[in-house]
Amino acid sequence: MASTAKKAKKTIDALDEEPEALEAVDTCQNEIDALNEQASEEILKVEQKYNELRKPYYRKRNEFIKRIPSFWMTAIMNHPQISGILEEEEEDCLQFLEKLEVEEFEDIKSGYRILFYFEENPFFENQVLTKEFKLGSNGESPASTSTAIKWKPDRDLTKVLPKKMGNNRRKRSLENRTFFDWFTDNNDPINDDIAELIKDDLWPNPLQYYLVPDIEVEPEDDEDGEGGEEFGEEGDEEEVDEVEDEEEKAS
Repeated sequence: MASTAKKAKKTIDALDEEPEALEAVDTCQNEIDALNEQASEEILKVEQKYNELRKPYYRKRNEFIKRIPSFWMTAIMNHPQISGILEEEEEDCLQFLEKLEVEEFEDIKSGYRILFYFEENPFFENQVLTKEFKLGSNGESPASTSTAIKWKPDRDLTKVLPKKMGNNRRKRSLENRTFFDWFTDNNDPINDDIAELIKDDLWPNPLQYYLVPDIEVEPEDDEDGEGGEEFGEEGDEEEVDEVEDEEEKAS
């Protein structure tokens, strides 16, 4: 049987003082909430200031990145979560990705957009693909929109790939979307984990993912230790030969 909440017994004097004390607590709480709101506004102003200060460095970084072949594709493929939604055909397509940018709205809190700049490629006509997120300020519901992709004939990866996923050895166990499925899907913007990873992790420092080293697996000795035994056997044979040589000299 569930226990019910118990209240301490109160004296008559305490009961008389309670309404006044509760009103005082409420007043203090309102003052705390007002300070919290003020702090949020000041923090937002600081974020806006430093967003502006970072912009020229982002532009300069992208200019250098253009000189590195397949930089963004490599960084995406090395990202442990984002790479999980990439299919092989999409990797071929993203080889033509020459620039990626994230632009936060001026007030920061209302939304952001992710821009993918492509070289001319055999998959679609667009030079820029944009996915924009409005985070639902002023009572509005969160929403996202995506550029309509102008696929070239028979190259629409959103239609081709799902047919292959059943037999694809790289199929994800936890994530059933592909990259372009994610880009075109705007049904649940508030839970778009891929967009958040691009905005908050990949975009701020893509170099850390581009430089992830390939892991080479060193060959291991056989479990039964044959390698060690072979070495030991050679040593034993050499030792026997030395003993026989000494016996021959003695005789």
